[in-house]
Amino acid sequence: MAVKDDPRSHGLWEASAPPPPHTSALRGELSVDVAVIGAGFTGCSAALHLAEGGADIAVLEAEEIGFGGSGRNVGLVNAGMWVMPDDLPAALGETHGERLLRLLGDAPRTVFELVERHGIACEVERQGTLHCAVGTKGLAELRERERQWRARGAPVRLLDARETAAKVGTSAYAGALWDERAGTIQPLAYVRGLAQAAITAGARMFTSSPAVSAADEGREWRLHTPNGVVRARRVVVATDAYARGIWPEVRREQVHLPYFNMATPPLDEALRRSILPERQGAWDTREILSSFRFDRQGRLVFGSVGALRGPGHAIHRDWGQRALAKLFPQLRGIGFEYLWYGQIGMTENSLPRFHKLGRDVISFSGYNGRGIAPGTVFGRCLADLMLGRIGEADLPLPVTPAEDVRHRALREAYYDVGAQVAHFAGARV
Repeated sequence: MAVKDDPRSHGLWEASAPPPPHTSALRGELSVDVAVIGAGFTGCSAALHLAEGGADIAVLEAEEIGFGGSGRNVGLVNAGMWVMPDDLPAALGETHGERLLRLLGDAPRTVFELVERHGIACEVERQGTLHCAVGTKGLAELRERERQWRARGAPVRLLDARETAAKVGTSAYAGALWDERAGTIQPLAYVRGLAQAAITAGARMFTSSPAVSAADEGREWRLHTPNGVVRARRVVVATDAYARGIWPEVRREQVHLPYFNMATPPLDEALRRSILPERQGAWDTREILSSFRFDRQGRLVFGSVGALRGPGHAIHRDWGQRALAKLFPQLRGIGFEYLWYGQIGMTENSLPRFHKLGRDVISFSGYNGRGIAPGTVFGRCLADLMLGRIGEADLPLPVTPAEDVRHRALREAYYDVGAQVAHFAGARV
């Protein structure tokens, strides 16, 4: 059954993921060391590492495990952020910028190690990712990105047009940046596996349990859900782009960018061999980008900016069929078996944020479409901070106040409508 009876919320991932661990809504009252709000990548990683460190943990999830971006994204396990590597020290200072680059550069390896250690069945592919250049401008961007990463010792390599065509299966791109650190996973399966590992380690996880109010009572926080209360000495807010209710500033500092994914039926063996034969995940350098990768059953998952609601549903679906046929003519006439979408939270500088939202209330947010690997390692950082293993000065981000983004509603409408306009006319063949 689809999440909340909506096949467009989690699509293929809900259909192919192992079932979630058994959870229930919080009823009654309990006291814990740390309350974690949100059961996505960050919340489940924080809960796992806190529980393994001996802390008593309760996770409060308003919906279901992986309900937000963690269960809807394309499943690219990337290193770094969207911005150029050199932009991080420029924006955050040399110490935090280079520290963040090291953390995020190693983050895919952390994901894969957790998958192996806890036996998480999530369709791991460790063949890297391909950032595909559209035209000479895109190629120049990737050449500079390669230079900046290689200066830091990263295993990335710029492929020429011929090499790119061999790895992608189309001559549409001028080149591609191959990042061997990266890969793909089934994201909903991964976050459910993290949740199960956290529960096994001793964390208590409650779904359908939104935190509707919070009161600082001096020595502890009192968090109310519709049917229960959690008393916690410390609180981790891990809601990111799907934040609502208490601590709404996490939502107000982000512009929602809608992003959809569509999956073909399983392709026959000949078609599978003709596209991404080594099974890298891929995306391009267009402003309204496209991403594509295979799942383990041979479905090609194809995505871009836009919301599958109202007229956008047909516009984006029809564009997807045209765009795929233009990239891979052998797929002309093959439709989509699953369609789903969600929201990416974009900050003003396209970088994540670390906030202290109250006494002993901390939060990482603003992943800007890079949630899997950063969410995993940021969750571990939050756990280490709560366990006293590191101090605030050791974190990869400085403490900053949450600031409302200007003209947020107008910008969100612009992204939604703009994507529809672009896709209505785009990729006509």
